[in-house]
Formats: sequence, structure tokens, C-alpha cells
Amino acid sequence: MKRRVLVSAPCSFRGGLDVSHGQTGSQSVYTVHRRQEVMFHVSTRLPFTEGDAQQLQRKRHIGNDIVALVFQEEATPFVPDMIASNFLHAFILVQVEQPCSACTAYKVAVTAREDVPPFGPALTNPSVFKKGPEFREFLLTKLINAERACYKSERFARLEVQTPRHARGTRVPDS
Repeated sequence: MKRRVLVSAPCSFRGGLDVSHGQTGSQSVYTVHRRQEVMFHVSTRLPFTEGDAQQLQRKRHIGNDIVALVFQEEATPFVPDMIASNFLHAFILVQVEQPCSACTAYKVAVTAREDVPPFGPALTNPSVFKKGPEFREFLLTKLINAERACYKSERFARLEVQTPRHARGTRVPDS
């Protein structure tokens, strides 16, 4: 789905990461999907500050994201309200099934704030995808369309958030 990149490497899209002083870690995860650049703010790649109970450096990036991709280790309940953020509006949850096997698959669930309009592609029933290019296509399209739908929510209209130029435009087609 992605490739690891050095944060300091020359790149046209930085995703808000510090490329000069290394304050956001040395590596991130980056991909391009249908000419749309995507930089993931991976919590375990952002600096961990000993003695900082709130991990403000991590919060600064993830708390200001609009969509979060959450990988669940097991059937752990996910409660979006436990994450305090004015910006996070949609969560795409992924749980691996039969990891490290020829039958690796991913179970996907989506939740969003009430004022976020629906976005595609639609989840299948059951929402389990085999590992491979079709899953990558589905997930990246869902993430990009989720962000674009979030910008249409009432809350963003009230906040009058300036939509970054790279985030404007039409949604990615569902297939």
C-alpha cells in the first residue's frame, strides 16, 4: 500500500512533517494514488517523548488530521469519542484476519461524525478484503473520499477551515 520515506528526503508533499530539523521523526509512510499524494502520520513513527504523558508531538499531527486509519490488533472496541479533536471527523478501522498466511485478509469498518455526508466506495457485506491490489485501491479511495466528505461537514463550515489546495477538487471515483 505504501512505502517508507525519509522525512528529510526531497518530496513535493510533506504532509505537515518537519523536513528540516527532524522534530517529527526520521521516517514516514507515503504513497501516490490516482495523482493524489498521501502522507500518513504514523503514531509509532512520530517521536515519543519520555515523561510527556500527553505525547503532544504526536497529538499535534494526529489530532489535527481529518481522517484516521486505525489498525486494531484484535477485537478491541473502538470508541472515537475517546480521542479529543476538533478536526478528526472520520475513522477507518482495519483488522487483520489470518495474518502472515496465504489467506491474509482485512476486515474494514467506518465511522464518522453525524454531519459528514456519505462517501464511497461502499463497504461490502461482509466487509472483508483479501490482501492485494484491490484492497489497496479500495482503502486509499475510501481514505481520500472520507477527507473530502469531511470538508463538507457542518462543523468545518462553522470553523471556516481553509481547505488546502491539494485537498480540493472532485472526489476519487469509487472504482
